[in-house]
Amino acid sequence: MTVVGALLLCTTAALPSGAALAAGTPSPYAFAPDARSVAGATGTADAVRLTPGATYKSSLPSDGKIYYRLDLDATSDTYVSATAIPAPGSTVAANDGIRISVQDTDGHSCSFETQTFRAVQSPRPIAAWAAREISANRSRCESAGTYYAVVERVGPASSATDTWDLELFAASEPSLEQTGATSAPEAWDSASPAPLTGQGVRREGGSGFASAVAVGEGVWSTDIEPGRTFFYKVPLAWGRQLYATAELGSSAGGDGIAVGALDLSLYNPARGLVEYAGTNYDGSQKAAEIDPLPPVAYENRYAVPDRLSGMRFAGAYYLVVHLSAEVAEKYGDGPLPLTLRVRVGGSAESGPSYAGESEPPGVFQVGGGHPGAAAESGAGGGGDAAMTVLAVSGIGAGTVVLVVLGVWMVVARRRVGAL
Repeated sequence: MTVVGALLLCTTAALPSGAALAAGTPSPYAFAPDARSVAGATGTADAVRLTPGATYKSSLPSDGKIYYRLDLDATSDTYVSATAIPAPGSTVAANDGIRISVQDTDGHSCSFETQTFRAVQSPRPIAAWAAREISANRSRCESAGTYYAVVERVGPASSATDTWDLELFAASEPSLEQTGATSAPEAWDSASPAPLTGQGVRREGGSGFASAVAVGEGVWSTDIEPGRTFFYKVPLAWGRQLYATAELGSSAGGDGIAVGALDLSLYNPARGLVEYAGTNYDGSQKAAEIDPLPPVAYENRYAVPDRLSGMRFAGAYYLVVHLSAEVAEKYGDGPLPLTLRVRVGGSAESGPSYAGESEPPGVFQVGGGHPGAAAESGAGGGGDAAMTVLAVSGIGAGTVVLVVLGVWMVVARRRVGAL
């Protein structure tokens, strides 16, 4: 392969940190290269402003709330996602986690969400999101003005006392040119198609949302060490339906059951958790499969379950895979084979007509310059040889960087099934 533009914009692209680490050592989370460092305030008076379209790096103490300011108009929906990143090797409990809310100046909550580590008690990135939505079904929080994103830890005071890193991502979605249906689709195909078969194409995941590796329909494989997390992104147009399964291969040695060993989580383009799946591991091959989800539709936002309402945007959906650190205690530090099977169903549709532009531009669309658009048709082969990866070096700025490298990129995580 000719190395074209390998050094182009190299100052904005960082290779995964895991390459410099010993085998079995979890790779650090890769923040967006353009993430701005900000400090969360302990009260609203000193809250730093978050601008939709930007990504921020901050920290989250073990107790107390931290505040960030939002200056919003009266027409756009605004989403704020907080990704908590405990240090590798730290201790977390099942009910440790993060809560984020968007509040008005009167202390009323526009929305909130809590995410915990659940049964997978292994330190890894977890994200929660909250929103200020303009909706005919909800009158609160519709006016323009100042709002606050409030982030805090949840869980027993005695556990996870260290400070966590925090990545914040804010996005805005414009109103529609013409108001449409205000109820969720009543019927959709919930049957699971036959999984894809065949040898997987080698593709290691990224180490954060911003460095997520684009994949389309196909079978993708890599090796994953205990404690590591891989991020992948699948572009979905309006009308498309995603099916995904993560499989962990068998081990030649070791003994015992690792509870919540493999975790597969799906996040939408605003980094809101849609669904998760997981499985224990006893040394034999295991699989975690995301339950069927509806086709991407604007009207899904009116559905009650999060797993339905989260499928409200076109754009890049993130598959995050985590292998619990506990696996190393029973099966060693060495990597295990990981296979990701991705199927994209449905038919692409035109989607809604927005009255303006989203921030960051293109975050809720597929095609054009949207990050990961190359994977829409399953493009990107290449095994262990050097390959061209279309990656985002900062979703906040929408900067697209062409990185030519030989074999790389990292990250993942949810529901624990019985063996």
